[in-house]
Amino acid sequence: NTPGANANAVKELVLCGLLLASRKVTAGIEWTNTLKGTPDISKQVEKGKKSFVGPEIYGKTLGIIGLGAIGALVANAAIALGMKVIGYDPYISIDGAWHLDNHVIKETDLSALFAKCDYVTLHVPLTDSTKELVNKASIETMKDGIAILNFARGELVDNDAIKAALASGKVSSYVVDFPCADVLNEKGIIAIPHLGASTSESEDNCAVMAAQEIANYLETGDILNSVNFPNCSLPMSGKGRVCILHKNVPTMLTQFTTVFADTKHNIADLINKS
Repeated sequence: NTPGANANAVKELVLCGLLLASRKVTAGIEWTNTLKGTPDISKQVEKGKKSFVGPEIYGKTLGIIGLGAIGALVANAAIALGMKVIGYDPYISIDGAWHLDNHVIKETDLSALFAKCDYVTLHVPLTDSTKELVNKASIETMKDGIAILNFARGELVDNDAIKAALASGKVSSYVVDFPCADVLNEKGIIAIPHLGASTSESEDNCAVMAAQEIANYLETGDILNSVNFPNCSLPMSGKGRVCILHKNVPTMLTQFTTVFADTKHNIADLINKS
């Protein structure tokens, strides 16, 4: 795994999504393309553009659910663009908190966040507890006219609930990077073909990070971001290091340390993860 390697690429697309949700850009482009072949296009554009008026994001409130590598970058960028940012993440790490702009406001209640925000963007993993996080009940707690952005996982949002909310005007726009049959050709939904990490820089970052993680394991025994092992990292000290993979059963560590003691080898430092 290479967490964070594509974070900047996704952040940039989220910012694009914010503007697309606000300014009705895609709808305006689609309408403009229908004018081909008609006389005096410039005059028709000036007359018809009023249908695509939208608000600026400056001074508006953005709610960010999940302040990991991507969410933190989105928060800091939104602050720089003059937005007010409210963040929700009960599992934020100390390292993640260090990377946040100090103007980001902490919220511990999702309903309170929804009620305050003009925009909400989702940056959480899909689990049993987050599936359909945005649903009929949660939408009812939201500010009227809210725009919702989903660049995390499609299943975080109940598509039937979002379409009903768009039809009623409760939600102004839904931008999603995970297209499915339920969201295509629906008014108010901007479906993007999973472009979040689709940059050459992101692919390079992921490849380099994966190679570095493998090299680090081979050279030092450190395990970072493995698919099937816990993180297990210890600063190098002394001349050598031993990495032992063993069953998590009683007396295993005792048996290993006894071997070292019997051969007159001192253990300078030790870490054990299961």
